[in-house]
Amino acid sequence: MTRIRRGYIARRRRTKMRLFVSSFRGAHSRLSRTITQQKIRALVSAHRDRDRKKRDFRRLWITRINAVIRGNLVSYSYSRLIYNLYKAQLVLNRKILAQIAISNRNCLYMISNEIIK
Repeated sequence: MTRIRRGYIARRRRTKMRLFVSSFRGAHSRLSRTITQQKIRALVSAHRDRDRKKRDFRRLWITRINAVIRGNLVSYSYSRLIYNLYKAQLVLNRKILAQIAISNRNCLYMISNEIIK
């Protein structure tokens, strides 16, 4: 019986996986089984951390706004500011408010004073 040569499909699949993990260290970029496991693990982490990144940035914006607001008026806090923004029907999200707080504090103070009135 003649020898049957395997096709190229499995080799192409493994090569594709190798390209994905080419920057990993040690066996994680050399052995096929380990490559598969590390690729799955990397994709799971990437998916999880996309949501976590949104959470982390929101926390950062809230912290920045709160720090600037408390620096101006002692009795005024972040939650009061957001409540008054919604009450005044001003559409400013936390990202924009944090950018205003960092770049131009006086503008944020003016916004908060106008809302209080």
